[in-house]
Amino acid sequence: MPDMLVKLYELPEKTTLINQLAESGIVIRRGLAPEKHIVKEWVRQTFNAHWESEVDVAFSRQPVSCFIATEEGKVVGFGCYEATCKNYFGPTGVDPSMRGKGVGKALLLACMHALRDEGYAYAIIGGAGPTEFYSKTLGAIPIEGSVPGAYRGMLK
Repeated sequence: MPDMLVKLYELPEKTTLINQLAESGIVIRRGLAPEKHIVKEWVRQTFNAHWESEVDVAFSRQPVSCFIATEEGKVVGFGCYEATCKNYFGPTGVDPSMRGKGVGKALLLACMHALRDEGYAYAIIGGAGPTEFYSKTLGAIPIEGSVPGAYRGMLK
């Protein structure tokens, strides 16, 4: 999976989608420090321990660089930035039962807008899985020669 490059100065707006989700009971917001253990456990159980480690780092930043999606007081998705490297987006994941509702897109946009607000002009999506989604949503382009990129030699 290649890394992808995103122009942060040409982002789609995020407010409409986030408000639509809120009207249906899905809230997109930054995680709070006291929720760290809950989000980490959900990520480990739903995805894997590597992503849990990245969530731990994202929750250790100030401001927290992990956005979460909640429904009825439960985590249903997450998106992190600046967890593995500066200016990197990822990891991100949505509960399989919640996919197709715009939750992943809202988390992605929340993170990308946060990176732009922190002063970046470009962002890198690290080890981008759904490259078509990122291309369509953000105009992201693959970075040639980026496999395995920053993840080279990672312990498994």
